[in-house]
This record gives sequence, C-alpha cells and structure tokens, in this order.
Amino acid sequence: MDVTLHLAQQPEADALLSRSPLAALVGMLLDQQVPMEWAFTGPYTIAQRLGADDLDAHAIAAHDPEDFAALLATPPAVHRYPGSMANRVQRLCRYLVEQYDGRAEGVWEGVETGAEVLRRLVDLPGFGRQKAQIFLALLGKQLGVRPEGWREAAGTYGEEGAYRSAADITGEESLAKVREHKRELKRR
Repeated sequence: MDVTLHLAQQPEADALLSRSPLAALVGMLLDQQVPMEWAFTGPYTIAQRLGADDLDAHAIAAHDPEDFAALLATPPAVHRYPGSMANRVQRLCRYLVEQYDGRAEGVWEGVETGAEVLRRLVDLPGFGRQKAQIFLALLGKQLGVRPEGWREAAGTYGEEGAYRSAADITGEESLAKVREHKRELKRR
C-alpha cells in the first residue's frame, strides 16, 4: 500500500496501518466501543509486544490464546475488552490463514466487484455488514482498491465528500468532521 493513513493519529501506528493490510483489518476489527485512535493504534501495540515490525496472521493464529489475551491486557490495554478482542483477533487470523493463506489482502485482491469484496468482508469473523461497508469504503477512498461498484456496495460510507467513518479520515480536520457527524447522529 502506497498511502499514509491517519487513523491512529500516531505516526508509527499510522505507518504500520499504511503498509500492512492485516494491521488495517485488525484495526477495523478493534474499532468498536473505544475511541477510533485507540482501536487503530492496537495493531502497532500488538506488533511491538510480539517483538515484530508487522502482524503475521499465521503467528497470531497459532499463539497460545491465554498468552495472547494477556498480551492485549498488559497496561496500557489494547482495547477496553482485551480478552474478548484477543479472541476476535485470533479468530480473524485463523480465518485468514484457512481461507487466504494468511494474506489479508487476499480478501480483496483480484476481486472484480465491490459486492464480492463486501461479501468477503462480511464473512470475516467479527465483521458485520456496517463494519464491512466502512472497510470497503476505506479500501476505495484511501487505499486505491476500487472494483466495479465499490461505492454502491459501501452504501452511504462510499459517498464522495462524506464524513461518516474511519474511511473519511485523512487528518485532524476530517477527524473533527467525522466526530461532528457522529455527535449529530446521537442527538437525533
């Protein structure tokens, strides 16, 4: 990936997200019930604690579950719910190993339609339709993955000029717009 994501709002974590499809996918998985920056810093923290410069689906899938949960729970915790999220990250990695030889980008590489990428994302453990649509929008808007019909498959998250989700964050200004959009939704 030849872009710089700004989802963690921390240079080292954003650099990992930018070069590692698995890190971006894990960050999206962690993006629930915690601030977005905390979630997208998670892959960097996990890699550091594993003594690696990237995430490896094979290594994470094979990691002892109790040890992996403890690794995510070590202060500062990777997530508000480190035990359940450790389980989800390992389930995701096992699925990627079984279905895509551990290659996260296998979920979208060479896929001809946005509808098929969406289906594959929805099939991932821990990904519902909304999370899958947001990630598809992130792929299309920022990572150059644009199979036919990707915007339609991403729904409102694929709209150009929208500030609804992580897919739309390219810096502090867009982060503020996404936060304002979310505050507005809560007021309704």
